[in-house]
Amino acid sequence: MATQREVMHDELRAMALFDGLSEPQLRDLQAAGVEESFATGDVLFRESQAADDWWLLLEGDIALVRRVGQEETTLGHMATPGQWAGGFRAWDEHGVYMATGRAVSDGRLLRVPADELGRLARDWSDFVVHIITGLVATARRIEATARQREALIALGTLSAGLAHELNNPASAAVRSVEALRTTGDDLLTSLRRLAAAGITPDQFIELDTLRLEARPADGATAGGGLDVSDLEDELTDWFDDHDVAQGWLLAPPLAAAGLDVAWCERIQALLGDGPALGPGLEWVASSLTTGMLLAEVKESTGRISGLVSAIKSYSQMDRASVQRTDVREGLESTLAIMGHKLSSGVTVVRDYEADLPAIEAMAGELNQVWTNLIDNAIDAMDGAGTLRVTARGVEDCVEVEIKDSGPGMSGDVQAHAFDPFYTTKDIGKGTGLGLDISRRIVVERHGGDIAIESRPGETVLRVRLPIHRAPE
Repeated sequence: MATQREVMHDELRAMALFDGLSEPQLRDLQAAGVEESFATGDVLFRESQAADDWWLLLEGDIALVRRVGQEETTLGHMATPGQWAGGFRAWDEHGVYMATGRAVSDGRLLRVPADELGRLARDWSDFVVHIITGLVATARRIEATARQREALIALGTLSAGLAHELNNPASAAVRSVEALRTTGDDLLTSLRRLAAAGITPDQFIELDTLRLEARPADGATAGGGLDVSDLEDELTDWFDDHDVAQGWLLAPPLAAAGLDVAWCERIQALLGDGPALGPGLEWVASSLTTGMLLAEVKESTGRISGLVSAIKSYSQMDRASVQRTDVREGLESTLAIMGHKLSSGVTVVRDYEADLPAIEAMAGELNQVWTNLIDNAIDAMDGAGTLRVTARGVEDCVEVEIKDSGPGMSGDVQAHAFDPFYTTKDIGKGTGLGLDISRRIVVERHGGDIAIESRPGETVLRVRLPIHRAPE
């Protein structure tokens, strides 16, 4: 009767992975490892932890999952005997698991320590070919899936931020329109009361002339150093002395427009103390309120239009892939789109060269770079600090700097910052792909350069892009 060890040997020999190994080599590999059983739900290895072991599936099903954003995504399965994971520290001292292995059924594995695997593989050239081929395929599959998920999360974050930015001006516009309905009724009512009071056409023309003396409704304080609040009190007292009804409602719009007691006395001289005085003042106040509300609607809808223009510029939805690009436009649209992350504690300082040359670039891809760099800078400052965005011409290139006043990076972090899947953020908050993607876009797609300079209290991401892009 075959022993358990002989059974495993037969299992290993049946795997295409070991076709190039001799019997002694296969037995050495088997001897270097330990057979382990697992049950449904067991976690065998975790993403971002040191890949100190090589796991070879003998039987069962293991899901490879990864935290992307706030969600856990299944990148693939180990369900066929001969599939493997980990062991990267056999060749790379910094190698980590790129996903978490969680059992979805009972099964068995051969676990080989990475240092033993490296020792054996150095003499087994055919086996190394299998290992490297599998490693490349696995890394490519995991990276592609993670990048796709990263893009979906970025889109969701962008949508949430844009919705937040649009909500404030949209709500303000709705409030102003609702108030306009009431103000319009007040305006018509005051006109009807003026007509009932029997004012002449000449009086109404003069009343309108006095109305036009008001300053534009911009919310600024009144001239002459007089505070608006004090002016409101003076107007309210004057209205009480002259039996003008609801003077406390008329005073704010008149004061905001810089109309004082002397102006009211000119209205009194025109209309007298009779039944026309109150409606005349109400008509002017309602007219001024209408103007202020219309100004608010214009400002709010202008803000919405500006955000739509920013997202259109950010996505480059109506432009050719490669185009003459002003990087300042991309930086500004990115800052606008990310306005929800720029809290009151973050000060943005812009330093753009006035005659900055346009470059030949894929503007939409560069906006991904600006998003990654600015987002990282904001996170580094933890909601408080100075974000400096600089763009200037340097020789035959345009150089962009994203500088934050965060705590800075250690030398080890700087050395690995552009490595795929390398991140210093907590699990679920970063995928480790942002700077890798940025480097690929800048270096491989545009022939430029990206570098980091960091010291305590300051980190600079410097991107240099050629003005004329080399043909592919």
